[in-house]
Amino acid sequence: MGLFARAAAALAFALAGWVAVPASQAAERPAPQEILRDWYYLMNELVRHTATYSPPVASRSFGYLGVTAFEAAVGGSDRLVSLVGQLHGLESVPAREAGAVYDETIVVSAAMSDAIIFYFGNTGPTGLRAIKTAQTKWRARVVEGVAEDVVARSEAFGKAMAASIHEWSLGDGGAVVENMGFPDGWDLPKGEDKWVPTNPIKQQQYPLLPNWGNNRTFAIPDGATCATPGNPPYGTTPDTQFYKEAREVYEAGRNATPETIAIARFWSDDPMLSMTPPGHWVSIAQQVAERADLSLEENVDLLARMGIAMSDAFVGCWREKYVHNLIRPITYIKRVIDPKWEPILNTPPFPEYPSGHSTVSGAMDAVLTGFFGDNYAFEDNTGSPDGRNPRHFASFREAAEEAGISRLYGGIHFHSAIVDGLTQGRCIGEYANALKTRKQP
Repeated sequence: MGLFARAAAALAFALAGWVAVPASQAAERPAPQEILRDWYYLMNELVRHTATYSPPVASRSFGYLGVTAFEAAVGGSDRLVSLVGQLHGLESVPAREAGAVYDETIVVSAAMSDAIIFYFGNTGPTGLRAIKTAQTKWRARVVEGVAEDVVARSEAFGKAMAASIHEWSLGDGGAVVENMGFPDGWDLPKGEDKWVPTNPIKQQQYPLLPNWGNNRTFAIPDGATCATPGNPPYGTTPDTQFYKEAREVYEAGRNATPETIAIARFWSDDPMLSMTPPGHWVSIAQQVAERADLSLEENVDLLARMGIAMSDAFVGCWREKYVHNLIRPITYIKRVIDPKWEPILNTPPFPEYPSGHSTVSGAMDAVLTGFFGDNYAFEDNTGSPDGRNPRHFASFREAAEEAGISRLYGGIHFHSAIVDGLTQGRCIGEYANALKTRKQP
């Protein structure tokens, strides 16, 4: 089945409440890396149908999903090395029975089948129907022709691994998200340079997830690791750097071209309307992995590193956001430059500096470049099911930098937030790259 035929099908299945088996695959038993991709495609579509899934929350789930898939595969590989003892608080995971036979496709599918409920159990009725149908139909595919004792043993292990990782996840500070992440009350910092609400919606009069930066991280020491240098000093006269950066955003909006508008919308990745920035980068990885025909070992290694890095990136970014609490361009420009100005994109309900898109994109650049190498050209079709044209990139760095600058084109970030966010993300990504996931040859 084609790459984005599967993605489009996953969305259709989610909306319809059922999951079909493509006719071309009906008689085929999937390899473990193929069933893993199927689960990830469905999970990525569920991101847009789950009300609490803002980018930080999505990144956290992809972190634990990646570790679940990785640890499920470790026992069946003579090359992979467990992340136990390398990730904060991960002290043990279930072990396979010595000498017993396991089926890797069943192990992976069982782990993902349970994990999807752990991390998407609060999705809507349509999403839950899609999950239930996928669990039934995909299980029938993976167990076909396999001895009953092997099925039972493999499923039990996959389920035990998913439960173990989920239990570990509950202590990180981000397991419960109430009111879609908006606090019932919050003391907004005072000062001309400080963030103020940019949307009249009552729920958004306090900023999103203000304590997220205190969450337990996966690989970086804590949320303060890879701290940013801080935004330029606030100023309202044309000779100040702050004014110059605001003017740059203003002029980019006034002089927008079809290309800059396309870039802004391609990377907008709004919650509840898309798979969010973390999901977009997972989509990119899925596309590249399928085209490169990665093995199960390679897939779980890549997805674990990406999930760890993107989750840590949002913890680090969110900590910095609430250290600086910086005003958004829409507030500053309307106050100082042009009261009638409007950005191309909707302004998110939290402080400006640094840019979350940039931080996660910098982290994904570090991980994907570390995995595939410099100057790895690829095409990104993530927006195709939504009618957006594919974009071509000469490298992951080029894609990350375009994702960053898209926020300036969209009118929601200053230049410093983008540059410093990319730098912060790349720093965080290197911690994921440093994890030992494979035995030395």
